[in-house]
Amino acid sequence: METIVQVEGLRKVYGATVAVDGISFAVDEGEIFGMVGPNGAGKTTTIECLEGLRKPDSGTVRVLGVDPQLEGQTLCLRTGMQLQQSNLQDRMKVWEALDLYASFYPKAADWKVLLAQLGLEEKRNAPFSKLSGGQKQRLFIALALLPDPPLVFLDELTTGLDPQARHVTWDLVREVRGRGKTIFMTTHFMEEAEKLCDRVAILDHGKIVALDTPANLISNLGAEERVVFSVDGNLPEAFTQALSSGSRLEVQGERVVVHGKNGRQVPLVAEVVSLLSTHGIRFRDLRTEQPNLEDVFLNLTGREMRE
Repeated sequence: METIVQVEGLRKVYGATVAVDGISFAVDEGEIFGMVGPNGAGKTTTIECLEGLRKPDSGTVRVLGVDPQLEGQTLCLRTGMQLQQSNLQDRMKVWEALDLYASFYPKAADWKVLLAQLGLEEKRNAPFSKLSGGQKQRLFIALALLPDPPLVFLDELTTGLDPQARHVTWDLVREVRGRGKTIFMTTHFMEEAEKLCDRVAILDHGKIVALDTPANLISNLGAEERVVFSVDGNLPEAFTQALSSGSRLEVQGERVVVHGKNGRQVPLVAEVVSLLSTHGIRFRDLRTEQPNLEDVFLNLTGREMRE
């Protein structure tokens, strides 16, 4: 399988701030490669170095076999880019934007076909300012696909979208990969990375702290399973004391979370339900939760807020 992106020792510094601290990774042809991390972790700086929009201070970057700094013009014709912050003139119509951007490429894809494939035909004559957030994102995906590129960069694609628009956009990303494209994406949403990406790099303080498939990252965490339920009033002390060794209780108002290691002889949910019944505790909305990529992310990067 061909290597589409090769990064070795990439470093970028702004004054006293080390945005990207000597990271190395590769992206293979045909995969969806995701990069996640807290605010300020270095995701956008990394993707902008790959796109040729920022110059690394050190390290080597090869995208489709070329150096983005030396052959940026060539790379622009062979990659599609959806930037974290994109905009068009308010009164520019959808078809006008596609027609204009298509003129920039010597062998542009048929924008009328993209218009149909991305569900924008009904908005063909709508001005940009009248599009919903999801429709704007679909338009930006269409613009990124105009050069018919083998590699597409998607930077925080679904930020600000409602859940319905987010899921529609996920389907579009899968469809783009289905056309044989390679996708490099950054995201704040762990569910998005878990559902879409073949491999995920977790970035923190400018370093890659983990890189693997979502399934392997979750499996290697050895995380706890959880039983979640709600009660009226306080849990009796006897319930807490009766929990088996290794179980941990977390109370958030009426919401109760019992944590326990996977692979127990007696399933955690069976123990919890038995204890609730034994102590006559009325409960509701009981469910189990398995470890996910968000657990991995929080375990590696911490739970404190970042600005």
